[in-house]
Amino acid sequence: MSLTDDAPRSSAASGDDDMPDIIDVVMQMDDADHGSPPPLPAIANPSLPAHLEALAGRARDYIEAASSANTRRAYAADWKHFSSWCRRQGIEMFPPDPQVVGLYIAACASGTATGDKKPNTVSTIERRLSSLSWNCAQRGQPLDRKDRHIATVMAGVRNTHASPPRQKEAILPEDLIAMLETLDRGTLRGLRDRAMLLLGFAGGLRRSEIVGLDVGRDQTEIGRGWVEIFADKGLLVTLRGKTGWREVEIGRGSSDATCPVVALQTWLRLARIAHGPLFRRVAGQGRAVGVDRLNDQEVARLVKRAALAAGVRGDLSEGERAKKFAGHSLRAGLASSAEVDERYVQKQLGHASAEMTRRYQRRRDRFRINLTKASGL
Repeated sequence: MSLTDDAPRSSAASGDDDMPDIIDVVMQMDDADHGSPPPLPAIANPSLPAHLEALAGRARDYIEAASSANTRRAYAADWKHFSSWCRRQGIEMFPPDPQVVGLYIAACASGTATGDKKPNTVSTIERRLSSLSWNCAQRGQPLDRKDRHIATVMAGVRNTHASPPRQKEAILPEDLIAMLETLDRGTLRGLRDRAMLLLGFAGGLRRSEIVGLDVGRDQTEIGRGWVEIFADKGLLVTLRGKTGWREVEIGRGSSDATCPVVALQTWLRLARIAHGPLFRRVAGQGRAVGVDRLNDQEVARLVKRAALAAGVRGDLSEGERAKKFAGHSLRAGLASSAEVDERYVQKQLGHASAEMTRRYQRRRDRFRINLTKASGL
């Protein structure tokens, strides 16, 4: 299957495309094969009157809604990883033993947790530890992460293996324009991809936010936001995030060719979408629009594919270039290109601090304020 296909694919292989969105990995576990505990109960008391069963099911729905689908998939995959390691070592998983978890952390860091002998990064180990803590707590047997067997080993892992974060390359305006030219305007897939790139860049949106949008408010149960188009000014994107709702204003561009509002209107009109998911799968050689919402990994693949086709960072080999671009390249591109007060960029990206926004600004003048001269030297 080529990279231009819209068919669902396993995202495990491309999970490092967008770390801030959490790795999109397989969610389901085979309890019989991996020794996993039974599914989480919706409430603590397993024996309920019959008339409360429906309410218990609803409570479970709310439990699932407490975290994103990507987070649940990552937690499930990490739990599977830990349970498989315990089974191979002949170790009981319950009750959770901090010393066992400390040994597991050491195995992950040294590359002996699995047969591939590939050490996990510090960020991956920290995520695995969070996953174990969450899973144990949900099963009524909390794990003490401050226990010396865990905390000391983890501190040693950080001191030994921690490295600066590897940031994705920013897609700058000139890069984006070149990428748009590689898309086929004569197909619905090309029009859809054009709208996704422009909307993601101008809004500074995460890949999960892009594909989570609906045409209007309260149209699907799994939608994480919607758009509202204004005739003259632009469009308003309303998003549901971890800390609540936020609004993102996307103004009209100086040219129809690069205007995110025009691109979105064109996609919706020609794809005949008036209700439900905004961005959907396209089949039939780019002519038939389905009803299914795109997976967020499609955004990362689109950015990577278009950047390679446009020759962005042509000074690097194709293998190196493929590792440089992902969904967050759009957010980094807006943060690096918008010549406005930093606070406006911070609001657009939905960051709680200016420091987080600065991590996205690849063109930022780090020496604008010279404390050496200011001190008199």
